[in-house]
Amino acid sequence: MSNATPTPVTHFIRNLIADDLAQGRTQGRLATRFPPEPNGYLHIGHAKSICLNFGMAQEFGGVCHLRFDDTNPTKEDTEYVESILETVRWLGFDWGQHLYYASDYFEHCYRYAEGLIQAGKAYVDALSAEEIRAWRGTLTEPGKNSPWRDRPWEESLDLFRRMRSGEFADGQYVLRAKIDMSSPNLNLRDPAIYRIRHATHWRTGNTWCIYPMYDYAHALSDAQERITHSICTLEFEDHRPLYDWVVQNTPVPWQPHQYEFARLNLTYTLMSKRKLLELVQEGHVTGWDDPRMPTLVGLRRRGYSPQAIRLFCERIGVSKADSLIDVSVLEDCLRHDLNERAPRRIAVLDPVRLIIHNYPQGNSEACAVPNHPQKPEWGTRELSFSRELWIDREDFMSAPAKGFFRLAPGAQVRLRYAYVIECTGFEQDPQTGAVTLIHAQYFPQTRSGTPGSDAHKVKGNIHWLSVHQAHPATVRLYDRLFKDPNPGGAEDWRTLLNPDSIGVLPHAQVETALLAAAHGETFQFERQGYFTVDRRDSLPGTPVFNRAVTLRDSWGKRVGA
Repeated sequence: MSNATPTPVTHFIRNLIADDLAQGRTQGRLATRFPPEPNGYLHIGHAKSICLNFGMAQEFGGVCHLRFDDTNPTKEDTEYVESILETVRWLGFDWGQHLYYASDYFEHCYRYAEGLIQAGKAYVDALSAEEIRAWRGTLTEPGKNSPWRDRPWEESLDLFRRMRSGEFADGQYVLRAKIDMSSPNLNLRDPAIYRIRHATHWRTGNTWCIYPMYDYAHALSDAQERITHSICTLEFEDHRPLYDWVVQNTPVPWQPHQYEFARLNLTYTLMSKRKLLELVQEGHVTGWDDPRMPTLVGLRRRGYSPQAIRLFCERIGVSKADSLIDVSVLEDCLRHDLNERAPRRIAVLDPVRLIIHNYPQGNSEACAVPNHPQKPEWGTRELSFSRELWIDREDFMSAPAKGFFRLAPGAQVRLRYAYVIECTGFEQDPQTGAVTLIHAQYFPQTRSGTPGSDAHKVKGNIHWLSVHQAHPATVRLYDRLFKDPNPGGAEDWRTLLNPDSIGVLPHAQVETALLAAAHGETFQFERQGYFTVDRRDSLPGTPVFNRAVTLRDSWGKRVGA
């Protein structure tokens, strides 16, 4: 574990659990759960829930269940299931033996529904979905009872069993809880708890053609698993009375309680699963793992570490009030973590050739370079210094602006870890005016680390690579996907897409040692930022690096260059 390990910060959920355990309200047990729907990839908002549920279980010696809410077979896929399992593991959490599915409880849900019918607390309705919505009422007007609300329970039970046997078409009937059509809470106005859906389920096949609704199945799944604290995001607060009604009106083995916290809202980011799906389907991004996506697979591919994400979730805390967190907080957590863990390497992102004319042709010498300046135990590596080097184009100006202390005609800079040089001239492309070659001389007595080398004072210090110890690479520079800090609030988020959210530098030069780097390995490219070997596109001999984050909050420095 790195120094990014979060330090617990008090919040109301932590205090509530501590008090419940101290007062013996849960028989001394703590059981939480993370219940994702397998209909998409997890995003950074889910990370907050994962860290909260698993984190509380770890802290208080309890258990956290991973349970898939697989109640909608038309939108679920094993691809999503496998991704969720891998992502939760990657974040550093383990559910042990507690892996469950809502489909594990389909028979329980059905039997409890029959009991509700027999008790006069549920009925089979023949209204269409549109009619149910129309008869539901509004926030200021009560709903109207369905004509079938008082159907004899024997008739409803018969119809319900025939629904299960597959006798009816989708939408022909629905099972509704009989609660209160005049309730000020619309969720209690006889909500549907079962619908007909002739669809093959990825786990149960064609065993079922009726499926429980989320609010019903979720409450019963918590009860079957004896969950003590059902922690949900704030949009489920109005659903809590229905949650309580379900567990209080069925003979469940345990009555869990639901608690709500504010979901994560992040600037320059969409957090709607539906809108993220549209981003993918409409081709605005290359897939769910596009490094610009807020999905956890996208963040991982970009170079985010699980330690940084856990640190972020602890820093932002848990509250009941909605807020918009600046994405720079997430970026700073990544810098904090990678500063400790990422080895340093040299990369020249936009290279231009430099020739040191007074350096002996054919000669080279090794310069010792630390793998991490604050960690001497990590040792050093050798960079070969030679007559011909690559330097970064932005480190040279033919007509320097005021305050520019890097290389320019007649100016001197230090080549980091090596010598002081002076620019003696340069060449340009006659068509474009772009600098194609820089001429220089070096001062032999200025080699870094040798006695008296500091006597030759210069203001600039730039990085470099020998042309004989460099390899071409593709570097991708990512900026925010949206130009507006709140794209989710726009009428059409598509109008806010940032056309410069990705910039590709196809001719970068990197240390040859980086060719051995593994997919997902992250380095600090000195003076440039933190970069990760792309998990999908990087191949032996043709490396691709993604910029995870800049060295400071200065986005867009190179995008579009």
